[in-house]
Amino acid sequence: MKKVRGCGRLKLGELLEEFDGLDPEESLQTLIEMSQDLPELSPERAAEREDTRRLVKECQTPVYLWVDVVDGHAQLEAYVTERSPTVRGYVSMLVEGLSGVPATDVASVPEDLLGQLGLAETLGMTRRRGFTGLMRRIKREVAEQVAG
Repeated sequence: MKKVRGCGRLKLGELLEEFDGLDPEESLQTLIEMSQDLPELSPERAAEREDTRRLVKECQTPVYLWVDVVDGHAQLEAYVTERSPTVRGYVSMLVEGLSGVPATDVASVPEDLLGQLGLAETLGMTRRRGFTGLMRRIKREVAEQVAG
């Protein structure tokens, strides 16, 4: 079983082990399957599910993201239309993989995560840019809340 570099104690590392040994097409299929696992928004967030203040601007597909730090742990919620299974899949992976982990561990998520998944070449430049923007936003908001 391959350890995903830089994910250490994160739940994300466990999720990413599913990608170990997969070829690029199988990795993409696994990501699409993860799109079905994106949790529903909490009732208070569902009422504002398309709040433009929550929009991740780097994503071509509209991604709405809420990042909280509660008792020192990251909590993420997101809304992505079901019509975009690839984007919804990587958003789901990050929401599931980072929610509940110590906020200080979020900074250790590796920048080359898509490469470790075998998806860097499979996903187009626009999706890679969106993923990078999403990760930077998560890291920034968690760091700001920890510092503030």
